[in-house]
Amino acid sequence: MRKLFTGALLTLLFTSCQDTVKEEPEIKNVLFILADDYGYNDLSLRNDSFYETPNIDKIAKEGTIFNEGYATCQVCSPSRASILNGKFPARHGITDWIGARSGEKWREKKRFSKLLPAAYKHNLEHKDITLPEALKQEGYTTFFAGKWHLGKKGSWPEDHGFDINIGGFDAGGPRGGYFSPWNNPNLENKEDGENLSMRLANETVDFMKEHKDQKFFAYLSFYAVHGAIQTTQDKWQKYRDKAEKNGIDETGYKMAKYLPIRQVQDNPIYGGLVESMDDAVGRVMQGLKELGLDQNTLVVFTSDNGGVSAGDSFSTSNLPLRGGKGYQFEGGIREPYFIKVPWLKNAIKESNTPVSGTDFYPTILDLVGAKLRPSEHQDGVSLLPLLKGQQIDERPLVWHYPHYGNQGGEPSSIIRKGDWKLIHYYEDGRKELYNIKQDISETNNLVSSQPEIAKKLDQELFDYLEKVGANFPEKDPIYNKELEAKHLHKIATKKLKSLEKQRLTFLRRNFDPNNNWWGSLVTKD
Repeated sequence: MRKLFTGALLTLLFTSCQDTVKEEPEIKNVLFILADDYGYNDLSLRNDSFYETPNIDKIAKEGTIFNEGYATCQVCSPSRASILNGKFPARHGITDWIGARSGEKWREKKRFSKLLPAAYKHNLEHKDITLPEALKQEGYTTFFAGKWHLGKKGSWPEDHGFDINIGGFDAGGPRGGYFSPWNNPNLENKEDGENLSMRLANETVDFMKEHKDQKFFAYLSFYAVHGAIQTTQDKWQKYRDKAEKNGIDETGYKMAKYLPIRQVQDNPIYGGLVESMDDAVGRVMQGLKELGLDQNTLVVFTSDNGGVSAGDSFSTSNLPLRGGKGYQFEGGIREPYFIKVPWLKNAIKESNTPVSGTDFYPTILDLVGAKLRPSEHQDGVSLLPLLKGQQIDERPLVWHYPHYGNQGGEPSSIIRKGDWKLIHYYEDGRKELYNIKQDISETNNLVSSQPEIAKKLDQELFDYLEKVGANFPEKDPIYNKELEAKHLHKIATKKLKSLEKQRLTFLRRNFDPNNNWWGSLVTKD
């Protein structure tokens, strides 16, 4: 009798274990969620004192968190291109956001800079086989919703492998704002006051519902949280009250080299915008579950560059990471980077290996069982070994931004290898060397105490840039030191003062945006 009981118990345990084993599904879908200008610390998973992002947090907790996940550029268009073609910006040629001035046209900005920014490509190359094109060849139906910003008509999503394009065109920001009516030739206005992020989420769910019995690649590319930032009255009130509870600092900025940079997370408009995006993420994830697709859909969540701490809407602080969007520091390039693979057995919860936006292309192909294309994703590697708890070979990550941009960063190139990060500045040729593992805030420049490491990294960096034919900035022959000093003095006085005033205005109890936002503050009697 005892033997019979033991046998029955073992059979029950074996059956139970079998029931919990994750089997690879026959159809493997891909949902790629890309936020815009969304910082490393702008989520409650890492910072629960201000932002609330339960839906994004859930993707991270149910998947693998890459703590050292990087965008390939500190601004949007280059890093977005890298996700789709697996190449670093220096190689694919889009090194600035498309539309930025370069060469002598830079003088129109009246920044009186030492350098004329390098020329760059203004659209995604048609000769490259993009990730959606590669997946189409594997039988996938491909869908795009949201921000594109990778070229004018003729170089829109439908020209680079997407069967369906909802809302993607030339613009990098939400023209018309976050509440309908918006100004978007590829997104119909249906109902005044409709939220843009939720509309894109609903369009994505509708696509998945229509194609639930087929293999699909859904690419949800939010315009959020790009400026100009907007939110609803209820969400503004919620985050205004949270800021007050946390204690409102008398000052919120300090002057960096070119612009004031935000030091505190207390912007109630931005907080509301972040939560609205998270609500939209929740809508899509719930849609997956309701459609019975949650167990056979790979989910990726990331951002295209760091949070905006200077320039644009001066939205957030990335501390303890230094800098933000546009900057050569960690705050400009380190991102939320999460991959959830429901069918992957024993996937690790966290990885501290440096990884890049170029790695999504080969990783997605690998995870769905497609053949890798190393001649296309030349700067990316599959992260499947890391997801399984194994290792990948150490390799250099390279950034090339020979521009000034709008947020205060400097024309520079970067190499990260192992724990070391070297920055080369084009204005004067100086270099900075940081041990990122020991100094995440990049406060201790080790270039003098570690000259051999600096020299070796510098050589590897410029060997790569020369190999791929990178473009470089040039000295402006009419540079005027006095005019630049006058401009910077104005920024450090008038601009700084005006930003501090604006910050406190947003936090006033009676703040009113004059009903400029649909679905926001109601018109007063």
